[in-house]
Amino acid sequence: MSELKQRLSDEMKAAMRAKAKLRLATIRMMLAELKRIEVDERIELDDARVLATLDKMQKQRRDSIAQYEAAGRDDLADIEKAELLVIKEFLPQPLSEAELAAMVDAAVSNSGAQGMQDMGKVMALVKPQAQGRADMGAISQLVKARLT
Repeated sequence: MSELKQRLSDEMKAAMRAKAKLRLATIRMMLAELKRIEVDERIELDDARVLATLDKMQKQRRDSIAQYEAAGRDDLADIEKAELLVIKEFLPQPLSEAELAAMVDAAVSNSGAQGMQDMGKVMALVKPQAQGRADMGAISQLVKARLT
């Protein structure tokens, strides 16, 4: 079992003991999504894939928050915000702007990218390093700015 999945399982037990309903429900939701992927693809998830899945769940929560707030449903937005906080606990520390810029610069020089046609090469180098630590949309914007 991956280290991150084990940590999620341990935190679920702790949430049960503490009777933290929202935290428990969110952790169960994360574990259920990981289990669904394992069953569908018949694989055992490693930490990198778990991080990618949690990152996707984080993005889904951000999108839901924006939609609920636009619709004036602050009650539902608050639930999504609470879930987002729990998900963030299991993701690595976010990268600072300087770290992100340095990572993009290194990827551009390592890939030998000359223009926008090489954006895929740069993103392929940056994505594994930044997974779960930065918004891929922001990274994409940074790469586009650097390549133009």
